[in-house]
Amino acid sequence: MDELLNSSLVNIAAAIRNRQVNSEQLVRGFLDRIERVNAQLNAVVNLTAENALESARKADRELADGHISGPLHGIPMTIKDSLDTKNVVTTWGTLGRADFVPGVDATCVGRLRDAGAILMGKTNTPEFTLSFQTDNLVYGETRNPWDTARTPGGSSGGAAAIIAAGGSPLDVGTDTGGSVRLPSHFCGIACIKPTTGRIPCTGNALPSSGLIAPLTQPGPMARYVSDLILSLRIMSGPDLIDPHALDAPWRDPYAVSLDSLRIGYHCDNGIKTPHADIVTTVESVARHARDDDFKVTEARPSGIEMAGFLFPRLFTADGGQMLEALLEDCRTAQASPRLEASRQHASVSMSNREFAQLITLWHNYQSSMLSYFNDFDLLVCPVNATTALPLGTDEDLQGYTYTSAYNLTGWPGVIVRAGTDSQGLPIGVQILARPFREDHCLAFALWLEEKLDPFSPPPVHGQMDR
Repeated sequence: MDELLNSSLVNIAAAIRNRQVNSEQLVRGFLDRIERVNAQLNAVVNLTAENALESARKADRELADGHISGPLHGIPMTIKDSLDTKNVVTTWGTLGRADFVPGVDATCVGRLRDAGAILMGKTNTPEFTLSFQTDNLVYGETRNPWDTARTPGGSSGGAAAIIAAGGSPLDVGTDTGGSVRLPSHFCGIACIKPTTGRIPCTGNALPSSGLIAPLTQPGPMARYVSDLILSLRIMSGPDLIDPHALDAPWRDPYAVSLDSLRIGYHCDNGIKTPHADIVTTVESVARHARDDDFKVTEARPSGIEMAGFLFPRLFTADGGQMLEALLEDCRTAQASPRLEASRQHASVSMSNREFAQLITLWHNYQSSMLSYFNDFDLLVCPVNATTALPLGTDEDLQGYTYTSAYNLTGWPGVIVRAGTDSQGLPIGVQILARPFREDHCLAFALWLEEKLDPFSPPPVHGQMDR
């Protein structure tokens, strides 16, 4: 059973359809893993074990009657607590929603459930997803399975931690400045932040309307690139609610001609130089690509140096109105310390002239960055300037421009683990493509995953062998 639990969603789905295993056995297997590791991690903060087992038994009965609900029939998953789940408490990490039960799923969650996936529980998030560390006043702090004195990152830290520890095969995070990609890098798993508009944000903690709405995208998090492809296709497409969600074409990553891809890469974005082990890992990916006759050139996009200026100013351009509205709507009287600090920082006013100039700069930045694809099909670069930080560390946000730069552009980006630092912590690399060419970055990620030797699981994973 452990071999199957460690397998890809594609293989698990095939095992269910071929009656090699039933859904109830799978759900029990993953619930057992969660029980063994979660006390150390605090990653799954609301376990829905009985409902999951009942749903699994129902899925088994349906399969016996010849009915398959979809490509994820009977497969368990967890979901980040910033995304609404019907009839299951969804707190968004804020005290005012500590007991809130939504009456409808977030669009992306509903699509996975309609495809047959079974919810085992909710994973931790910082308040309203607005932190790069996963901690809140409802559930407390989540820890990294590679070193429980370190953060798994944020805001999808609970999702990344439990996947890395082997307790869930699939989760969905949300990414506004790196909140899917950073935890995947810190915890050594795979993920994709899709193009802005690929997946509706309906039902997420941050609103799908307003100035910064185009920065956010939900994205699948898993252990294998094939899992990202399977789940991304299910979640994609407009829901006629989110005004930014588009009816974009789906292109099959398995049909991409790899030898036609032009690869650009950089190890330093000119804002913050990464640690040496991260530079070495990116260089090794470029070397592997050259060895396989890819066209590889060291080059970074024009204008990227503006990312560190633009991103924080966009977040404060409304004078803190979005934060105030969220707190008021949720009836939260006490904000978490990190959110309170953001709230104070966001209260600085901006003149009409400054606001107009900021929007113009943002659009000019997007245009300048897009010119990169005149010469390249992909960009390979670091995910962050560091690997997982000790819990409670004050971050140097310049190092987080490796992800926020591409929320500003809306480009899709895949993370794949590609190395290990001197402290034994995972290192991911980021693979970016032009808007709506997820097929390109996913195809290259499949190649890279195959090229690299398997990595050992995190120390917490060993608890499952006891």
